[in-house]
Amino acid sequence: MEVTRVVVSGALGRMGQEVIKAVVREPELKVVGAAEKNVTQKYLPLADALELVPFSSDLESLLKSCNPHVLIDFTTAEVSMKAARLATKEKVNLVIGTTGLSEENLAEIERLCQENGVGAVVAPNFSLGAVLLMHLAKIAARFFDHAEILEMHHDKKIDAPSGTAINTARGMLKARDKSFIFPKTERQIIEGTRGGQIEGIAIHSLRLPGFMAGQEVILAKTGETLSLRHEIISRESYMPGVILAVKEVTKRKGLVYGLDALLNL
Repeated sequence: MEVTRVVVSGALGRMGQEVIKAVVREPELKVVGAAEKNVTQKYLPLADALELVPFSSDLESLLKSCNPHVLIDFTTAEVSMKAARLATKEKVNLVIGTTGLSEENLAEIERLCQENGVGAVVAPNFSLGAVLLMHLAKIAARFFDHAEILEMHHDKKIDAPSGTAINTARGMLKARDKSFIFPKTERQIIEGTRGGQIEGIAIHSLRLPGFMAGQEVILAKTGETLSLRHEIISRESYMPGVILAVKEVTKRKGLVYGLDALLNL
């Protein structure tokens, strides 16, 4: 059995630490290096393992010396794009969980993968439950004319609305191929009370310390409503999706966007 060699970028972040623990537990995968913006030591101890791996802020050198099959990146859009350019140049496959990547960024990743013969899985959400909610919302969107999204995250999240909420709305709109009906409020006493909107879908963002992440999609028509709700209580929930992406990306060439493509939804 060939072991897939993995380098983790953003290794000291909350997601990076969970990713390392998850990869260490997989017999078919092996962490061979880690990268972080500010590094004060040459080696990083692996979680739950008596092993040290090279640790560096110089991702290019790390990729060359560690010879990985896959680079996992949960950082920022700017850092992820720099990592994508370096990794594809070294014929390393990509698994990216960073939100905020533009259409231009995704097009560049696709081009880089095709030019270098590697694969990339980019997903705004690696939670299987979140992906299933988005899938069900797309199915339901064809039968309702009103919809609103309530997304809940911890108070340290820097952006609003979430990338998952935006992608959920876009998927629903694509499924019905027309806008939803957005009832206009004649008198809005507090500005912004109705939230933002994308083609008739109102999106409301909660930011509270009691949340990790979650989303509720509420669809309505005369006389009835349908609610789809999903909540994440631990970052461990993302790991099955990340591991699936790592195992699948080496079998593919080009960009795969969204975990739903790997789940055959």
